[in-house]
Amino acid sequence: MSELSREVPLRPEQSALLIIDVQNFSAHPEGGEFGHLSPAERQAQEGFYFGQLEGAVLPNIRRLQQAFRAVPMEILYAVIQSLTKDGRDRSLDYKISGFHVPRGSWDGQVLDAIAPADDEIVLPKTSSDVFSSTNIHYVLGNLGVRQLVICGLVTDQCVESAVRHACDLGYLVTLVTDACTTHSQERHDASLRAIRGYCRQRSTQELLEELRA
Repeated sequence: MSELSREVPLRPEQSALLIIDVQNFSAHPEGGEFGHLSPAERQAQEGFYFGQLEGAVLPNIRRLQQAFRAVPMEILYAVIQSLTKDGRDRSLDYKISGFHVPRGSWDGQVLDAIAPADDEIVLPKTSSDVFSSTNIHYVLGNLGVRQLVICGLVTDQCVESAVRHACDLGYLVTLVTDACTTHSQERHDASLRAIRGYCRQRSTQELLEELRA
């Protein structure tokens, strides 16, 4: 049996936190993904999503930020945002899906509730997979990162894509299960089951206790 394992505690000198798509476009009630809905429609269609976001995901991401900054360890943010104003550089999938966040727009900014510190890295991405449409692998290599903690939005799309790709590139990945969400509990749970073989899965509290130890 192989002695290699994903169950490796974080080593601060080679670890980073990656927060995916927690931005105005996809996490603010008036953002581009939800701004066309009335408050009643938003509650009916996305009540679970925003309830999880406000009640668990954002508070837990703030706790992770505080812990990583205290060590300190790197924190990076991926946001959906085109490199152009008209979005001509977006992936075909984003064009088909109608995802368009113009360069420099309010929609492309990280949510104020978890705003980046002055010297933290924000990477605009133009596809679901941050590793496909940014130079994050190059950046992480320059930073000496081999262990990647991932959280954000949404579990079964951009987060899951990042977990799988990071694993294939040789990172030891930890997914923080209560610092990400999607549009239903069923979808969230199914995604966690599907990617269990690619990553460690820890709650925010479990990860914070590991860092304190």
